[in-house]
Amino acid sequence: MTNTLDRIRASLVGLRMPCALEALDHTMRQLERGEIGALEAIDALLAEEHATRETRRIGVALKTARLTPPKTLESFDFTFQPSLDRGRILALAQLDFVARAEVVHFLGPPGTGKSHLATALGVAAVKAGRRVYRATLAELIEALGRAEREGRLIEKIRFLGRSSLLIVDEIGYLPITPGGANLFFQLVNARYEKAAMILTSNRGFAEWGEVFGDPVVATALLDRLLHHAVVVQIEGASTAFAPTPISSLSTRARTPPSPRRRRQNDAAGRRKTELPMPDPS
Repeated sequence: MTNTLDRIRASLVGLRMPCALEALDHTMRQLERGEIGALEAIDALLAEEHATRETRRIGVALKTARLTPPKTLESFDFTFQPSLDRGRILALAQLDFVARAEVVHFLGPPGTGKSHLATALGVAAVKAGRRVYRATLAELIEALGRAEREGRLIEKIRFLGRSSLLIVDEIGYLPITPGGANLFFQLVNARYEKAAMILTSNRGFAEWGEVFGDPVVATALLDRLLHHAVVVQIEGASTAFAPTPISSLSTRARTPPSPRRRRQNDAAGRRKTELPMPDPS
């Protein structure tokens, strides 16, 4: 038994399975006590290693995708956005739109949760093993413009085209640099019907000619971005200005002043009114 355990430990070290190695002694004690069978012991060791590796993989993938800090649908307050169909959003989290290479649009005023939802769907895709990349429109156009100046535009578009899901955030927030609309069109055209996208914007589609500074290019963009698309319109107030629950307010702020404090305040007020006014000259 001892020689067998030594060989198992050596194998786990050689296979670089430190978590399984750490769990080996505990699993063996369970096996000896008859709490688990041989197959369950093997399953426990492999599950321990797999869970650790999966957690590590997800962490690295989220950083590479630029989805940190991560957000989830569980942390999204659907009660504050009654215009949203929760069932529809949860259906998107099944990621069928990624498999169909569709485009999801989140449209609405600033602060209504568009970026949160887009990031949450990106996190779900990463956990499902999909390759994801997120950037604002301004960041994408800057990167594409730099690549064009350096003669690497095709290479950059190919790199961005490898992601199963590309999230383009904040369309309409910042002005587009000259030539930026054409660069973005080339990226969209390269991904058209090949890979999925999520776009967030505070501007309606009718305003995209103004957003991109070129109505012709904007029309061509929308032709591709709306062909296989899911449009989610969010109507509501900004989550940044959600009312503070009364229970969370300071007790002192809601407690009336004592009679002694009122007398002190009144006296202070009288002294203030009796101060001489400054000479305007």
